[in-house]
Amino acid sequence: MGVATVLLLRPASPNEFAASLRDLLTSAPRTAAAPTLQVVEHRADDQCAAADELARLLRSEKPDICLVVLNPPLLAQADALLPLVNSASPSTRVVVGLEGGEPDQMARLYELGAADFITAPLRAVDILPRVWRLAEEAAHRRREPGGWPKQLIGENAEFLAEVSKIPTMARCDASVLLLGETGTGKELCARAIHYLSPRASRPFVPINCGAIPTELVENELFGHERGAFTGATGARSGLIREAEGGTLFLDEVDCLPSQAQVKLLRFLQDKEYKPLGSTKFCRADVRVVAATNANCRAALESGRLRQDLYYRLNVIPLKLPPLRERREDIRPLACHFLATYAAEFAKPARGFTAEALQALVSYDWPGNVRELEHVVERAVIFSDQPLIKAADIVLTDAAEPPRQQSFKEAKSRVITRFERAYILDLLLANNGNVSRAARAAHKNRRALWELIRKHHIDVDCLRASAK
Repeated sequence: MGVATVLLLRPASPNEFAASLRDLLTSAPRTAAAPTLQVVEHRADDQCAAADELARLLRSEKPDICLVVLNPPLLAQADALLPLVNSASPSTRVVVGLEGGEPDQMARLYELGAADFITAPLRAVDILPRVWRLAEEAAHRRREPGGWPKQLIGENAEFLAEVSKIPTMARCDASVLLLGETGTGKELCARAIHYLSPRASRPFVPINCGAIPTELVENELFGHERGAFTGATGARSGLIREAEGGTLFLDEVDCLPSQAQVKLLRFLQDKEYKPLGSTKFCRADVRVVAATNANCRAALESGRLRQDLYYRLNVIPLKLPPLRERREDIRPLACHFLATYAAEFAKPARGFTAEALQALVSYDWPGNVRELEHVVERAVIFSDQPLIKAADIVLTDAAEPPRQQSFKEAKSRVITRFERAYILDLLLANNGNVSRAARAAHKNRRALWELIRKHHIDVDCLRASAK
């Protein structure tokens, strides 16, 4: 994942806490899933007299994270110090290191732009994942100025109709449920909603609910108190606490165990939760954006997803169409990924041959945009020519090489896409009422039902989302 720069801003006088933090970061293990941490140290005096020097350093280094260690004298200067960091390098995430602090002091530091806190005891297992996450978040903010992800590319009418809702979604604080197959870009949309919102300066915390062992889900979300269970030698804040003031993105939300769904529903309703082992409720100002690739109706009927939680999350639905239903977007997406990876790997690739483009457009992309990105990335890596050829396109699930479509086949494909998009819009406009939709389309109700079945449209799910 590359190198992440951490600017360690520490007191001028010797400080054991800052030294321990530096040692922890510089000795972080190198893994394929996490960035290598490059630590740059800078001393700040008690009066912040070197503000200009610090601003120049921030602008030149453009660190992913500025880790500010605040001792009592510097704590009094936080009102000037933290805004200076945020203004000099807006994409940098500010983390405050505190040997101790009162709750009202921490609340004030959040208001000043701190994204997270690090307190004693300093344990790599607690600190490094948070630092890596914030470094990735900073990288996203730099790559996507203004909050709009570059990968949200498309000309398809259904896709544009959905993503055009994002700025409106961002301006409110209602819960959002993102629907769509794996790889359609749900997390990109969640990030866009966050970074276009008034919460953009606060943390964006993504969590894949399906990747966490069932017995650890509640601990990850809500945290725990010391002694809450065997091995809990200290208190730990959960992801809800880490997302304070920002956005919590729950991917594969239908994978949450039932008890965790109950507690999450309580949090959505009251903004309150209990850490494991605690007798007191905690409050948090967090917006929740959830996503699922499951069939909502089937998940509700099977009990996998609680109905009350579904309706609480589904205040604003956004459904992303699969790539096979927006084939006109395959070429611009492929060209975007080609330009990105040709620059990253210093490769000469500048375009595709006609046969290569035909191979891409004819494929059904079960893995959607994510699969397309990986296919183009692989082609760029192994090609040393200016044009990517059909032979460079390796399609895992392709049973046979794609063939050129006849006029009749191409026309049938376009008509199918039009029919499905038209019927979806029609039903959404009429809240899933088939009789009203048929009258609006000047079409026989039975004929409309045949088209609904032909295109596998879930009318019950549309009715539920309209409630």
